[in-house]
Amino acid sequence: MPDTAPPRRAGATARRPSAGDKPRRRAAPPPDETLAERAYQALEEEIVTLRLPPGEVVSEALLSARLGFGRTPVREALQRLARERLVRILPRRGIVVAAVDVREQLRLLEVRRELERLLARLAARRADPAQRARFAAIAEGMDRAAATGDETAFLRLDRALNLLVLEAARNEFAAAAMTLMHGLSRRFWFIHWRQSADLAEAARVHADLARCIAAGDPAAAAAASDRLLDYIEAFTRATVSADA
Repeated sequence: MPDTAPPRRAGATARRPSAGDKPRRRAAPPPDETLAERAYQALEEEIVTLRLPPGEVVSEALLSARLGFGRTPVREALQRLARERLVRILPRRGIVVAAVDVREQLRLLEVRRELERLLARLAARRADPAQRARFAAIAEGMDRAAATGDETAFLRLDRALNLLVLEAARNEFAAAAMTLMHGLSRRFWFIHWRQSADLAEAARVHADLARCIAAGDPAAAAAASDRLLDYIEAFTRATVSADA
């Protein structure tokens, strides 16, 4: 995935991509990763980290030039992002980065809480030794992010943890439902965390979940998931008063 630029203030306007933009350099992908998946990861990060802010109007051609991918993988990535409600595709008018809505985010958390608890239990029960080692490594990375205040590292570790939970749980139906929520949740965090969140505490509750799954304790993992969602819901509600 491309390096994350310093966070932009909520509501700031990003420079529009142009056909003359040089493609971003990125690390070599795993051999089994498709161009569409790589385009999705790059574009999702652009949106989540507000390089493409809410309300920005873009096109397939401009995004192809900006990210260095062909039109076909970009089109597939945009269709996936539209299903995840991060962009709106307007026929004959272009693509718009979706707005952010606190009430929508709270409704999302109602569903996410139940699914996260289930997935945490399943991952703790079903993870193989290699996956447990990866959960432990993510927990250690979260500890370092907390100690250094590195929001970029935290955001990427959060995404890695989300994906690893889905992988280890081995339930494609729950995974499909959760995938629709991850990007929206991470973007909401990125917009509001400076005024409403404690990065060290956020990293701690994520690390706690990762360690409980690594330990293979379904009950502890479910409880850690609830504590994480308690924190996220309190953070989300705090943004209302912070923006007032």
